[in-house]
Amino acid sequence: MSAAADPRTLVRTAARTLAAAGVASPEHDAAELLAHVLGTSRSRLALVADVDQGRQREYAALVARRAAREPLQHLVGTAAFRYVELAVGPGVFTPRPETELLAGWGIDRARELLAAGRTPRVVDLCTGSGAIALAVATEVPDAHVHAVELSEDALAWAERNLAGSGVDLRQGDMADAFPDLDGTVDVVLCNPPYIPLEAYESVEPEARDHDPELALFSGEDGLVAMRVLEQVAARLLRTGGHVGAEHADLQGELAPAVFGSTGRWADVRDHQDLAGRARYLTARLAR
Repeated sequence: MSAAADPRTLVRTAARTLAAAGVASPEHDAAELLAHVLGTSRSRLALVADVDQGRQREYAALVARRAAREPLQHLVGTAAFRYVELAVGPGVFTPRPETELLAGWGIDRARELLAAGRTPRVVDLCTGSGAIALAVATEVPDAHVHAVELSEDALAWAERNLAGSGVDLRQGDMADAFPDLDGTVDVVLCNPPYIPLEAYESVEPEARDHDPELALFSGEDGLVAMRVLEQVAARLLRTGGHVGAEHADLQGELAPAVFGSTGRWADVRDHQDLAGRARYLTARLAR
C-alpha cells in the first residue's frame, strides 16, 4: 500500500469491489465511507489532496465489511432521516428513505391542526430508532409526541436519539400502548413489521442479517402487525383522527383492505413512494 493515495482512485476501486458484492449503491457508499474515515462530507471529498497509509487501511477494512453486506449506516454509526440524524447500529431497524414520506404526511396533518388553532397529539408506534417521532417533534415543535418500542435493544437507541426532544417515549407492545391517551390522539403513525415469513430468503442481506427480526417479519401474510395497528389506532384516535402506516410494495391492496374492511374508517387511501411503488396507507377514523 502506497504512502499516500488519491481519494478519487480509492473511491473508484472501492466502488468496483462493492458493485461486485451486489451492493445497490456502490459509488455512493464508497464515497460515504471514505468521507467518514476522513472526518469530512461526501461533497467535500474533492478538496482532499491525498489519503495517508493509516487511513487507507481503515478505509479498506470498512469497504470489506460493506462488501460483506454490513449496512452502511452501521459502519458510519448514523442514518439521515428528513432533517435529523439518528444514531443507529446493531439491535435497531435502520430507517429507510421511503419512510420519510410517511413521516412527512403525518407532519402535514399536525401542521394543519396547528393552523386551525389546535395543539396536535401524535403517536409513533413501533418507533425503533425514534426516527418518525423525532422528525415530528423537530418539524412541529408545538406538537405533543408520544412513541413506544417493544425491543429493549431498540429502545436504547431511541432513548439516545430522542433525548432532549420532549417526546414521551415508553417501552411496551403497541397492542396495549398508551391507554391513558385513548380517544385523544390526532395522528397515529407506524412503520410496522410487514414482511411475510415465506419471503425470508428474498430479503436483502443488509436487512435480513442485521435488522432485528422483530422489526421485519409479521406472520405468513406479513399483515399480522397491520391488523393489530388497525385496532390500536381505532382505540387511540379521536373521531376524525388520522392513521398512516407503511407496508410492503406488494401490499398496496391488501394493507388498505385491513382498514377498509372494518367499516370504521373513511378516506382509506394508498400512496406511492418516489419510485412509483405502493408504500403507505392512510385513513381517517369515521365513528
